[in-house]
Formats: sequence, structure tokens, C-alpha cells
Amino acid sequence: MEEVIRLFQRKGVKRFLIFAILMFIIYLLRSIINIILLTFIFSFLINGLERFISKYVPINRKVTVLLLYTFAVSGLTYGAVKYLPVLVNEISQLINQLTAFYSKPLATDNQVLIYIYDLLQKYEITDYINLGVSFLVKSLNDISTTGIQILLALILSLFFLLEKERIINFTSKFKQSKVSSFYAELEYFGSKFVSTFGKVIEAQFMIATINTVITTLFLWLFGFPQLFALAILVFILGLIPVAGVIISLIPLTIIAYSIGGFMKVIYVLIMIAVVHAIEAYILNPKLMSSKTNLPVFYTFIILIFGEHFFGVWGLILGIPIFVFLLDVLGVKTVDAVKNGE
Repeated sequence: MEEVIRLFQRKGVKRFLIFAILMFIIYLLRSIINIILLTFIFSFLINGLERFISKYVPINRKVTVLLLYTFAVSGLTYGAVKYLPVLVNEISQLINQLTAFYSKPLATDNQVLIYIYDLLQKYEITDYINLGVSFLVKSLNDISTTGIQILLALILSLFFLLEKERIINFTSKFKQSKVSSFYAELEYFGSKFVSTFGKVIEAQFMIATINTVITTLFLWLFGFPQLFALAILVFILGLIPVAGVIISLIPLTIIAYSIGGFMKVIYVLIMIAVVHAIEAYILNPKLMSSKTNLPVFYTFIILIFGEHFFGVWGLILGIPIFVFLLDVLGVKTVDAVKNGE
């Protein structure tokens, strides 16, 4: 019996058990996981923006937070009222355009395009488009639920940032309580979570924003229709590491061929290559550092499993969560080892 007690008193075993308990609690809270994740993301991003502004504008921190949330809520409200109908209309046109591409015969002698078209027909891509239409209809029907979740997450993150110091002071009192050992492990996991998951999410948002601006500018120069819907599509896919650029290539090349033929497809391929080069050789090394230097095989495996078990959240958060687990387990990337980290 004493050996069993000593086993559970070991730091590694105790840490694993507490981590398992945390995962079980998160599983029990899965019905509100959207609110939890959105609250964390809003809090982390706006806190980082507030710290950046405070370096250059010496005003009270709470005033800065209130102003940032005022701008955020105003922007979301204005966008929902003015651009949501436009977005719905453009997405509908985009889906119709993609559907028309698959439903009509391919009028070209180019063997490469014919081969690609035959592959798309063979694997019944139209079924995926129908699924996309169903998902769009479901999303529009659930827009009120999504809006409430975003509103609750904004309110929770606002109160958290306004009382950040008070919350930290109150929470630190558990360090001297009867659950001090449990608190110490929570503090460890929390610091790891913020330093890996939070940083990667922040970097993903920055990279997705820059990629969206560059891609939308190119699409405007190429004369693409439905720019607003395409910009939203590129931004959402840009949140998916590595695979997002590849996935966005499919609808963009189809639209390019529909409006301008083979030459327009070449332009889009060149644009994607330029955007990918900027992301791979400039943005990723600058913003991600060596923390997310994963082999492409691992990246796609994580994305496949993440999408299968968690849907869209799995695509966006799969890599950050995996990096967090690597950090907890003490696994270093090859580059990190080379750099002596």
C-alpha cells in the first residue's frame, strides 16, 4: 500500500493524473466549449493588443481595454448589419459558380485540365459541394446561436481583462490552501498553455490577416467577383496551418478558370506560390519561431484527426494543441535542439 502511495506522490505521476482530470472536466464542458475557446482567444488577442498600445500611448490600461472592446463590438455590429446580407448573397453566387463548373462539360483541349476535371468527377466532388451548401444553410440557421456565443465570450473576456490583477491576486491565494499541489500543477499547465497555444493562435491570426490582405489585393487586380466572400474564405482557411493555402487553391482555381480560362489559372497559381513563399519564409520564421516547425506529414495527420473529432475547431486548434502537448512532454523540435534550446 505504501508503494502505491509513493507512486502517486511522484511528480510525474501526479502531473499526469491532474492532466487527465483536466481533460475529463473539459469533456464534461464540451457543450460550452465554443464559449470557452472564444473567451480565451478574445482575451489573449485583446490583451496582447492592449499591451502593444500601452507601450506607445501612456493611458490607463482599463480605458484602453474599454476602447478596444467598444471598437470590436461596434465593428462586429456594423459588419453584421451592413455586410452579412452581402456575404450571404456572394456565398450563394460562389456556390452556384462552383456547382456550374462541375455540371457542364469542360470546353478545352488542355490534357492537364481534362485529367484534373476527370479526377474531380471520379471522386464526386459535387457531393462535397452539396455538403457545403447544407453546412451554409445550417450556419445561417444557427447564426443567432453563434452571435449569442460570441457576445457571451466578449463579455466574459471584457470582465476578465478589466479585473485581471484582482483575478490573479485572488487565484494566487489557492497556493497556500489545502489544494496547493493541485494549484501548482494548474499553474504549470496554464503557463505552458499561454506560452505555446496562445502564442501560436496569435501568430496564426496575424498570418491569416496578412495573407488575406495580399490575396484579396491580387484577386482584385485579377478581376475576381465576390471579393468579400472570397476574403472571408481565405481568412478562415488561413487559420489552418499549411493546409489552408492548399485548400484555398481549389475554389480559387475553379473560379479563375470560369472567368478567364487557363491563363487566369496560371495567374492564381503564381499568386498562391507568392503568398505561400511569404508565409513560409518570412511570416512563419518571424512569428512562429521554432515552436511549430513540424514535419508536413505530422501537420496533415493532426489536421485530419482534428477535423474528424472536433470539426472546424480541430482544423484551427489542432496544431496549437499538439505544440502545447509537445511542450508539456518536454519534446523539442530538431531545429530547437540544433539551436541549443
